[in-house]
Amino acid sequence: MTADRTRTHRGIWTMEHRAEQVLRALPVEVPPGTGALGVTLEFPAAAGVLDLGLLGAEGQFHGWSGGARRTFTVTGEWATPGYLPGPLTAGTWQVLLRLHRVPPEGLPYEVTARTYASAPAAPGEGVPKPVPLADRPRRDPRVPGVDGARWLAGDLHAHTLHSDGALTIDELARLAAAEGLDFLAVTDHNTVSHHPHLDAAGRRQGITLLPGQEVTTDLGHANVFGPTGWIDFREDASSWLKQAEEGGGVLSVNHPLADDCAWELPFTGPRPRHAEVWHHTWTDRRHGAPLAWSRAWRPDVIPLGGSDFHRPTDGRPPGTPTTWVLAEDGDVLGALAAGRTAVSAGPGAPLLLRCGDELLALDAAGTVLVRPDGSRTVVRDDRTLLPATDGTHRLETHTCEVIALCA
Repeated sequence: MTADRTRTHRGIWTMEHRAEQVLRALPVEVPPGTGALGVTLEFPAAAGVLDLGLLGAEGQFHGWSGGARRTFTVTGEWATPGYLPGPLTAGTWQVLLRLHRVPPEGLPYEVTARTYASAPAAPGEGVPKPVPLADRPRRDPRVPGVDGARWLAGDLHAHTLHSDGALTIDELARLAAAEGLDFLAVTDHNTVSHHPHLDAAGRRQGITLLPGQEVTTDLGHANVFGPTGWIDFREDASSWLKQAEEGGGVLSVNHPLADDCAWELPFTGPRPRHAEVWHHTWTDRRHGAPLAWSRAWRPDVIPLGGSDFHRPTDGRPPGTPTTWVLAEDGDVLGALAAGRTAVSAGPGAPLLLRCGDELLALDAAGTVLVRPDGSRTVVRDDRTLLPATDGTHRLETHTCEVIALCA
């Protein structure tokens, strides 16, 4: 297919460029009558990392793929995953580059944008058949309902081809259903391009797919759950929280102690209550740093868990850990907002659930219940009811390894 117009930007990004401004915009002229816009980014991947995105003629969000892609196409009817289809309004569009990693010697780059009068055909995508209900793990019948509400098992952190994941939405949904999960939040980085496809994929695969987005910066990540619209990662974290709450959603601080994406951002107003206390990077759960962080963050933290699933070859399926929510009529988002949560190592792992004024410990014989005030009670039976107080409770083994949390 021959381009009607081509524009190329090339140069070398330096550490000084990154120190001055980490996010850069390169202009691209889209003429009237354009049917497709294609962008290609080239740089030596062994030397550094550049993230890629797109703004429309009026500065509106049109997509983000971070470091997962080097090329994308946008048309009126379809777009590369991570990007939004829609009218290619004539004017100056902007290709976004985030200078994520720039070495001392500099990072050469080349961005080529091509516009076409007609749009190419959309690439095809196969849809896997759902896992038969008879082949899915069955829920433990000892998990009770509470005042008409039901405990649902899910995962609040997972990625697809719409950012840096390896699976399509249907493939991810099928995998989560096969693990016995009732719901899954799809939280692709800095984009909502996956949101329009979630309901249909969830129905096909027999699982509730919660719209989410992982607002991603160099100084911290946050998940926003719910149909809130795109959250602008270029703004301050307090604005993310405000937009999430005004849109009927929930914001959670992600993996606050994880490697190079630990949480470093301030909030000028109230801090969010929700936090991904249990992330897959908490590999040694005898180490109490995530719990200490949550107590310092605010005393009424609502603990969440997330696998941060990207691809099957990582060796951790969706639901490791599992977040449980006590939902009325399947309202996962409402249960999250209300703070009715618990976290376990997996959908079939030992469990601690709040049932009114009591806690139910399942398959936890030989563990210790630790209350918010530090008092402890030994659990001797596989099904034990214990009095509850306000705050986060946890189950520990005799080696002080955390095996379950409950808000």
